[in-house]
Amino acid sequence: QIGSRGTVTEAAGFNAEQDAQKLRNAMKGAGTDEVAIIDVLAHRTIAQRQLIKHAFKTSVGKDLIDEVKSELTGNFEKVVVGLLMTAPVYDAYELHHAIKGAGTDEACLIEILASRDNQEIKEIIATYKKEYGKSLEDDIISDTSGMFQRVLVSLLTAGRDESTKVDNVLAVQDAKDLYQAGEARWGTDEVKFLTVLCVRNKQHLLKVFEEYHKIAGRDVEDSIKREMSGTLEDVFLAIVRSIKSKPGFFAERLYKSMKGLGTTDSILIRVMVSRAEIDMLDIKAQFLKMYGKTLFSFIKGDTSGDYGKILLQLCGGQ
Repeated sequence: QIGSRGTVTEAAGFNAEQDAQKLRNAMKGAGTDEVAIIDVLAHRTIAQRQLIKHAFKTSVGKDLIDEVKSELTGNFEKVVVGLLMTAPVYDAYELHHAIKGAGTDEACLIEILASRDNQEIKEIIATYKKEYGKSLEDDIISDTSGMFQRVLVSLLTAGRDESTKVDNVLAVQDAKDLYQAGEARWGTDEVKFLTVLCVRNKQHLLKVFEEYHKIAGRDVEDSIKREMSGTLEDVFLAIVRSIKSKPGFFAERLYKSMKGLGTTDSILIRVMVSRAEIDMLDIKAQFLKMYGKTLFSFIKGDTSGDYGKILLQLCGGQ
């Protein structure tokens, strides 16, 4: 298990060979038994799914992901394929998708890079190189520009201080610097925001945000919204929200992916798949607290078919 606050936990009495056989039976011949696929894959950890993949290849001589791609379609296929990848492989895969082709899915770059810790970022970079033969940094640089690009490059260095040391004097100075870089001047000194938000540790930043409110009379998020726009505003907001509460950050991503007309399935899928084993319990609690409705009810109302079923299993109960 990657974390201790997930809805997906280790299956007891796990047998990779039996699971591989179940999946083979579910996909061979005419038609596909989607329920069997959901029963197995939504209730195994990432580590267990890797063993199933190995057992499948050993007994069938085919790659399970390739088999899934040829048998399933649409959003259901996307969820199942994501579940079969390890965390860094899935993140690298999503980033690669966000960059390649026409246009860039900046929201995906922001969500992943602003919310992963140093170790996770390092693993993503190494995996990206291995899977795609290219440097993630080079690909991001060629696809983005300006200060937004500089923030992403900074996040990619995995250079954030990860200690828990809070320097109160520096926290007050940082808060003043942010205020002077934004609210207190004509135009915004964005580099100052980058330096403080991308480098300081979490505990220190929480203190900075507290001091900032005292000086500015408003939250740092409000100032970022007033002072900036576009992708730069989005990335700084994501960093602040992720620092304040990672589960809250993801709860908001889920809410925005489903509220209003239509569903942004790419976001819904990515968050449900990538957080299921880490902090989905906390995300659900935050969702209820922030929006007064359960995540389960939201997903149920917004999705259907096998796609809806597998997401509800990952959501885990009401």
